Amino acid sequence: MQTFLTAAALVQTGPLSAGMVPASIPSPDWSGFDIPLPWGSLRIHAYALCILAGIVVGLWLTSVRWARRGAPEGSVWDIAIWAIPFGIIGGRLYHVFSSPDAYFGPGFDGTGDLSLIPQIQRGGLGIWGAVVLGAFGAWIGCRRAGVKLTAFIDAAAPGLLLAQALGRWGNYFNQELFGGPTTLPWGLQVDADNANFPAGYPADTLFHPTFLYESLWNIAGVLILLALDRRFHFRRGRLFWLYAMYYTLGRVWIEAMRIDDAEQINLFGITTRLNVWTSIFVFIAALALFIWLGRRKDGNPDSVYLPGREPAPAVSAEAGVPASVKADGGKPAAAGTAVSASGPESTKGSGSASIVTGNPVRDTDPVVSDSESRDNLPDNQNGSGLASAQTEAVPASTGGTTTAAESRNAGKSGGTDTGTAPEADSSR
Repeated sequence: MQTFLTAAALVQTGPLSAGMVPASIPSPDWSGFDIPLPWGSLRIHAYALCILAGIVVGLWLTSVRWARRGAPEGSVWDIAIWAIPFGIIGGRLYHVFSSPDAYFGPGFDGTGDLSLIPQIQRGGLGIWGAVVLGAFGAWIGCRRAGVKLTAFIDAAAPGLLLAQALGRWGNYFNQELFGGPTTLPWGLQVDADNANFPAGYPADTLFHPTFLYESLWNIAGVLILLALDRRFHFRRGRLFWLYAMYYTLGRVWIEAMRIDDAEQINLFGITTRLNVWTSIFVFIAALALFIWLGRRKDGNPDSVYLPGREPAPAVSAEAGVPASVKADGGKPAAAGTAVSASGPESTKGSGSASIVTGNPVRDTDPVVSDSESRDNLPDNQNGSGLASAQTEAVPASTGGTTTAAESRNAGKSGGTDTGTAPEADSSR
């Protein structure tokens, strides 16, 4: 707090005297390390480590969101193996052609150094080239995995923004892509002997840390995208185009603050950096696509699978019977049994549909129902009630059946005991 107050007082009192530097972001004193090898050493640049950290964290967030969408397990890595190399190549090509002087010379006069093009450890990856060519690589991976590209880029949009937030710190370690002079307490120190230090400025000049501005802007964007997606469940690539709108909105004002060399483009009487114009046009295109996709109807926007590439329905491993054709207890129906759609019994009435899985055994003895026996009894006051009681008293477990003739004889006897229903005497 004391440092901050001192810096604020220095800003209010006017220009800084020589040797006095306010609170600021110090220049990095480390930009990588060397790995000794038998034939020399391998230089690991901090810039590359920041890019790698961004890729890892971005893939982690993407894999979590992709799994929640019901995507095939491991498919995010099958897609990433195509998208990442294409994205790095595309990002480098965009940077080379948007800042061509170092590679082709001013005005493409041939005085540049073409050997610098593959040296990405020096910095220089254009986001728009990375997104365009990276999306092409992702399309290849999605086709091979049988999933929709639009579903994948929706899942990847917050992760992509998070990867950019971490990757931007590589510019800090390379001491590049900073803004104009500033006296703010968070001004960035740049080594005066660094090749990127702009000519004509005092050695103690502080610069706007545009890498930090963009990193914070991107982190805030990650939180915003996640919150909006949870609320509105964007599909068909709409969350990706929302990401494009958000990023370009911040990139316009951040890019306008930078003072490093860049290709200048004159349009509509305005001359500004190529990346500013690119951001404006991408924002307009993303807005139009976002609106158009919102009005477009899709048969199944929640499915991540390409048509015809959906997984097959689950089939029971027990006897190869589909899970829907099961007997009670979740076991496959045994041969010779009937599975009723309205209950476990196989002897349902005509109103219940049943599936017979074997050849059922039929009873050869004719069974006369209780209602049929009653219909055949004479309609008289003395015997009808008794015969009916006798018929109902015959248990099904006696092993035999009651014939129609026996029922009629019982009715004619007017209550004679047949020996099959001992309860008949008490009922009289």
